[in-house]
Amino acid sequence: MDIFFNTLDNALRTVFAKHHAQRPNPAQHINTVSLTEAERTEAGALMRVNHVGEVCAQALYASQALATRNPQLKAHFRQASNEETDHLAWTEARLADLGARPSLLNPLWYAGAFGLGYVAGKFGGDALSLGFVVETERQVEAHLQEHMQRLPMADLASRAVVDQMQKDEAQHAADAQKAGAVPLPKPVIEAMKLAAKVMTTVAHRI
Repeated sequence: MDIFFNTLDNALRTVFAKHHAQRPNPAQHINTVSLTEAERTEAGALMRVNHVGEVCAQALYASQALATRNPQLKAHFRQASNEETDHLAWTEARLADLGARPSLLNPLWYAGAFGLGYVAGKFGGDALSLGFVVETERQVEAHLQEHMQRLPMADLASRAVVDQMQKDEAQHAADAQKAGAVPLPKPVIEAMKLAAKVMTTVAHRI
């Protein structure tokens, strides 16, 4: 029961609570008041997608920490989750600055990511679970690079946040690789790309 309530508490905090970063916000000293309304709207939509990605990251790491019996791997997932909390706080702050809202479907995104992470960890084993992390982080890194190209050039604050997030995701992938990740089967990778495409398309609007 303790595990159940702790898991539920983590989910509720991720989806509904205000988050606080341990590291300074990369955008904290950057002013972007020169954005047009159209630029502000587009930047808000893109940062909403990035925020959803961080909600999903929390779900993935929480579920994989729950699934593994390896204490060192549990610690690895929890440390990565703590670092991802910075991203969650930064994207929340940027959404507020842009006058945009988080996705209305965040509970659904969290539940879906949690289920995928738990299945990967429980039935695939630790090496496959880490491989899932590697592929997820690589796809997120590529997605953030695309956002760097789509964000308004004048939105230096959002660009600073996305740039730091991209560096962190690359490090998380490298850490998981060193921890013993194995490559995922190609059909699984393609299914992950398809799911990510649905998520980003829907979250851009809702």
